[in-house]
Amino acid sequence: MTGRLHVQRLSLARLAPNLKSTASLIESPNLAPRQPVSALRLEQGQLTHTPLFWGLTPPWLKVLDHAPHCARAETLSKRAMFQEAFSARRCVIPVSGFYVWKPQARSKQPFLVTHVNRTPLLLGALWCRYHTTLTTFTDSTALISVPANACLSSLTDRLPVILPPEALHQWLDPNTDVASLTPLLMPAPLELLGAFPVSKHVNNPAYQSPSCAHPTGPMLRWTVSQEP
Repeated sequence: MTGRLHVQRLSLARLAPNLKSTASLIESPNLAPRQPVSALRLEQGQLTHTPLFWGLTPPWLKVLDHAPHCARAETLSKRAMFQEAFSARRCVIPVSGFYVWKPQARSKQPFLVTHVNRTPLLLGALWCRYHTTLTTFTDSTALISVPANACLSSLTDRLPVILPPEALHQWLDPNTDVASLTPLLMPAPLELLGAFPVSKHVNNPAYQSPSCAHPTGPMLRWTVSQEP
């Protein structure tokens, strides 16, 4: 399950040419849950980006520490916490990568997962709104996860949904038939992602050095020789 994001030097103009917002993207080499994260949404038909609290907080949630930062794709239509948001309030989190932890005998080794060409990734997510008063509110988000593909399943059992850029508007449009989104809730193509080990300093969410993304070993990626 993804618990940290790498958001650095993303070109929003290239990611979303129709973006109307001029606000700066929230950047971090080690962004943890329960922090603001920049999300792309459709607002009155316009593509915008706004900061959302990373951890879904529906109005009835009583303990903030119970706010989920990820939602399993298999439960989106079954759990009340996710069902309505997935039907009408979807968003996208643009990132340069995300971290996963590979279990080992005595510890876990962090890996940074990126596009094999180190280009930005669009992570599928959903959001909800919690009114604190009649005029003030907090918007929050949770990533959507799916089973890891065969290339990265040795590192983790779950990965975020990776959306192709051409599916951005379809995903964000609240009028999209939810059934048509099912083909997007699949593991990432084998050749799309790679992962390399990084320093265990990443384990500390307060560690915000650019060195978070420095490889300490070779990239794990799918090769033609691995084809069945």
